[in-house]
Amino acid sequence: MQSVTIVGAGVVGHASAAALRAHGYTGRITVLGSERHRPYDRPPLGRGFLTGQTTIGELALEAPSEDLDADWRLGVGAVALDPAAHRVTLANGRTVDSDAVVIATGSAARRFATMPRGVHTLRTVEDALALREELLPGARMVVVGSGVIGLEVASTARDMGLDVTVLGSTTDALCTTFGSTVADAVFGLHERRGITVRTDLRVADLIGPGWVSGVRLTTGEEIGADVVLLDIGAVPLVGWLGDSGLDLRGGVVGDAAGLTGVPGIVAVGDCAAWLDPFTGDHHRIAHWSDTRNRPSIAMAALLGVHPGAALAPARLTSQQAGALVQFAGRLHGGEQMTIEAGSVDTGDLVAVYRRGDQPVAVLGIDQPVRVTEWQARLADAGASPGPVAPAAARAVPPVVMPAGVAPAVIPAGVVRDASGLG
Repeated sequence: MQSVTIVGAGVVGHASAAALRAHGYTGRITVLGSERHRPYDRPPLGRGFLTGQTTIGELALEAPSEDLDADWRLGVGAVALDPAAHRVTLANGRTVDSDAVVIATGSAARRFATMPRGVHTLRTVEDALALREELLPGARMVVVGSGVIGLEVASTARDMGLDVTVLGSTTDALCTTFGSTVADAVFGLHERRGITVRTDLRVADLIGPGWVSGVRLTTGEEIGADVVLLDIGAVPLVGWLGDSGLDLRGGVVGDAAGLTGVPGIVAVGDCAAWLDPFTGDHHRIAHWSDTRNRPSIAMAALLGVHPGAALAPARLTSQQAGALVQFAGRLHGGEQMTIEAGSVDTGDLVAVYRRGDQPVAVLGIDQPVRVTEWQARLADAGASPGPVAPAAARAVPPVVMPAGVAPAVIPAGVVRDASGLG
């Protein structure tokens, strides 16, 4: 293999190029990106970058001394792929041929069919710059959806002096991923900061035309707004692959390492629907940590070498209304959740998720020490993304609770998509 084209110049494209080099590949790497920016870190867009405390230079993923010896072609998106020829056609009509193609185009925020001015999504630097212009003290902001990104922006906007209302649903990622108990704890953090949080609601329309003046619920109720942020999920950016013949059900379908049914074509990141060995289903993974870890597995499979390490537990770190929220592990649905310390009311809980008798994940709110302890225990117990027989799990000593106080075991509920974190 003498040449590889990576379509997508974001965090996954960058990680894929780095993984190729780390696995010993010395051939030509071409990275294609529709954005004009070099790879940058997206999570801070809803926090420090919105307030101006973080600059675009500080978001850069490439280390100053890093040299991947790659040909970066930015500002022009891909519009077609010929898998057999490994040929990518760009929007300007040019083509790029190579021995292999890595599909890493990511996802786009869901939008309403009609988007009045003042309605935003947040996926790119340009999105954040446009939103920042409208975060004015005293303005009314409505956040539609209660995912991690939307709640981070809500908190940031409140700190900037806006009147913020969050309209959520039990089908939002926070509830379906971590369970209603954790969601209620996070919502409580925001309410104590002066943010109005309403759940079990659905927005039917954005009130326009021209500049947005509010949102209309399915009940007919109207809520006024000067600025609206949509955090209602994401769709994989695979439209450019429509004539490729690849399986695009829910994303670019691949095996447990991202290999598609076409030799030399691999998909990675949240545009890819990888096989989950535990469930036997294909689904997209949007964990930020996975966007850094999975490329190593995919590039090893592409090169036919051993990946060197198993897929690490997914991790999430988020600032929510001034509190540190941390998660590590993997959830597939049906796990039982135990509150091991703190409570929903105090907003400083530690939640441990178990599959049978085996702990498989931990979530903490302002509990960094205990989360670190549990991460070590999860590793010692052999928690992994694949199926593990409960009898084979090692016993994990529980956190010592005060005398007479037992942790409450609470069903985590069905995790319909444990990857959807924002």
